[in-house]
Amino acid sequence: QVQLVESGGGLVQAGDSLSLSCVASRRTLSIYAVGWFRQAPGKEREFVAVISRDGSSTYNTDSVKGRFTISRDNARNTVYLQMNSLKPEDTAVYICAATEYGASWYRPSSPSDFQSWGQGTQVTVSS
Repeated sequence: QVQLVESGGGLVQAGDSLSLSCVASRRTLSIYAVGWFRQAPGKEREFVAVISRDGSSTYNTDSVKGRFTISRDNARNTVYLQMNSLKPEDTAVYICAATEYGASWYRPSSPSDFQSWGQGTQVTVSS
């Protein structure tokens, strides 16, 4: 099973940017669709963005459209989440997840669609 490790989180001010990375090991990431989720204290895990296995298709949740961009570099076994114009409500632990099921263009968005999960990286946005 693929192992996922996130990095790039931190403490920033509102309006700043951060770039998160999700690096895979044990298996090549190119066979997986990869999603980013986030979870704030006391709240349920929330879908943020997903990129298909072949990178041809992406989908973001409405609250981050125009601010966050998901991309992948299969040669580096890495998926990125570029986050711009951060807001205090973006504060959460950001977690990447992977699924090897579905067509090459498949863009799942439910936590139950993913089988492999990282531990997460904390993003804190101050006002």
